[in-house]
Amino acid sequence: LEVELPVTVDMEVVEAESAVKGDTATGATKNVVLLTGMQVQVPLFVKVGDIIRVDTRTHKYLARA
Repeated sequence: LEVELPVTVDMEVVEAESAVKGDTATGATKNVVLLTGMQVQVPLFVKVGDIIRVDTRTHKYLARA
């Protein structure tokens, strides 16, 4: 039996830390929790309800979908 995962998946953000105003110029990131329970580092502009694209090999944020 062989299972091949897609390279990227789109997931919904269900929980996000609040961003501090003014941090956006530094390229700062924050933790979010996805629908599956996985935690990912994302840019500060990502908020609850956003759909983001995650690399399944590295579990890293790629883009907003």
